[in-house]
Parts: sequence; C-alpha cells; structure tokens
Amino acid sequence: MNIIIKTKNIRLTESLEKYINDKIGKLARFMHSENTEVFVEVKKETIHHKKGDMFSAQLVLSMDGKKLVVKAHGEDLLKVIIKSKDEMEIEIKKHKTRNIEESRRKIRKSLDRKTITFFEYLYIYLCI
Repeated sequence: MNIIIKTKNIRLTESLEKYINDKIGKLARFMHSENTEVFVEVKKETIHHKKGDMFSAQLVLSMDGKKLVVKAHGEDLLKVIIKSKDEMEIEIKKHKTRNIEESRRKIRKSLDRKTITFFEYLYIYLCI
C-alpha cells in the first residue's frame, strides 16, 4: 500500500509523518492487493469565528478502480487522523460486502433458472 501525504498550513514533521503512516498503514489488512494508493491530506483550517485551531483530514483510497473518500474535522489533529481512519475502515467494509452480495445475487439469479438440488445450492453459496 502506497501512502501519499499532503499538508496545508501545517509543517510535516517526521513524527507526524510516522504517526500517519502507522495509523493509515493499518488499513492494509483490509486490502487484498498491494497496488492500492491512499492520499492523505491534512490541513489546518482558518475559521475566524471559532476559538482555537481546527484541523481537517481527508483520505482518498483508490481500490479496484473505485475511489473511496472520507473527511473528518476536529480540534485535535491526532484524533482527526484516527477518526478518518476509522471511517475509512467502515467504507472499505461496505465496499467489500456490496461486491460480495452483488456476486451472490448474480449466482442466485442464474441458479433460479436451473433446477438444482438444495445441497448443490448450499455448496455454491458457501464457496463464494
């Protein structure tokens, strides 16, 4: 998995880069291919009507020809990175279950047209 980090209004220190690579690198366990890319954009927003600093993180994951995008906002930079990672995990799981269910639906449609036994159907269903 290739992680590309971009910052805006923040200096990218070694510790921040290591933290982002550690946290976002954990998404690799949900991927089945090595050639996925994650674009991480971390920025400090300038909102004049609020006190304190506001941070934003955006993750763009290119996987299977699809792009999954997640955004998170907050006052603590490290918590924003964790929040965006957690939301990306949810999006990846949704994407995977959607693909699995779609393939199962296609097989069910083709099997409904044929006459097969219950055990053949069960075997095909469990193999997917």
